[in-house]
Amino acid sequence: MLTYFLFVVGFVVLIAGAKYLVDGASAAGVRLGLSQMVIGLTIVAIGTSLPELIINVFASISGNTGLAIGNVVGSNLMNTLLVIGMAAVIFPIKAVKSVYKRDVWINLLAIAVLLMLANDRLFFKATNTIDVFDGGILLVLFVYVLYLMFSKSGQQPDEDLTEKPASVITKTRIVLYILGGSAGLYFGGTWIVDSTTEIGAQLGISETMMGLTVVAIATSLPELATSIVAAMNKKTDIALGNALGSNIFNIFFVLGLSAVIHPITFDSSLNIQLLLLLATGFFIALIIYTGKTSKTISRIEGSLLIILYVAFMVWTIMST
Repeated sequence: MLTYFLFVVGFVVLIAGAKYLVDGASAAGVRLGLSQMVIGLTIVAIGTSLPELIINVFASISGNTGLAIGNVVGSNLMNTLLVIGMAAVIFPIKAVKSVYKRDVWINLLAIAVLLMLANDRLFFKATNTIDVFDGGILLVLFVYVLYLMFSKSGQQPDEDLTEKPASVITKTRIVLYILGGSAGLYFGGTWIVDSTTEIGAQLGISETMMGLTVVAIATSLPELATSIVAAMNKKTDIALGNALGSNIFNIFFVLGLSAVIHPITFDSSLNIQLLLLLATGFFIALIIYTGKTSKTISRIEGSLLIILYVAFMVWTIMST
């Protein structure tokens, strides 16, 4: 019973810790004179993926690499299908230039690179492993993506995608936010990884499957909440940008760092999920470029994404 309690509390503490750390870091950035664009593209953008990052770091340190890869793939599927779908159903998504010119294609590149790096047997190797070298490739690509984001944003970035920084708060509160948020991330991450391993063993479910479903859903809650609020305020371009940005960050940085910490054994059955992720990424690009309304994901198309996610979850649970 304690294990399940720590599992639930761990997510509450983890997400709260991420929020306070981002608030504190954003306020510190304001005091240091960083621009809103820099704060939005770094601190705030990374903040929504902190739950995935922390869980994967702890999982990799513990050698639970199945949880690490399952968490990333599951989170990206939820971002692509449910998060974007929910936002579009609430209010049609009008893609801004930086998204349809850059993020849509970088997202597809990230998935394609992961498919190649994970399937070593296609290149006549003994096992499918995302090793330290592969992790290094992903991290190098992440640095290049950051360079593109800053260099191509120019002096006048897309206003809607530039998050407003936290209001200036006292130095003492900044320190408390950062320290408290960091502590929340540490304890929440530890409780989640430890309890996930134990719960999976009790239920006879693999770490990969736990990461692909329960853990992925929980760690994607910040993106889902952000997207719903943005959609209700008719700012769905923010929802699309955040979802795709989180996907890119998860593959290039979260998974790259995880592989550098501990090589990840790749279960070839996950190729089904990766191919689904690639297909839905192409689908989003297709409807943005060739849909009935230019550069827009409609309510109908958003509904299709949600139905696909529900079908995927039912199939995943039935096949467990």
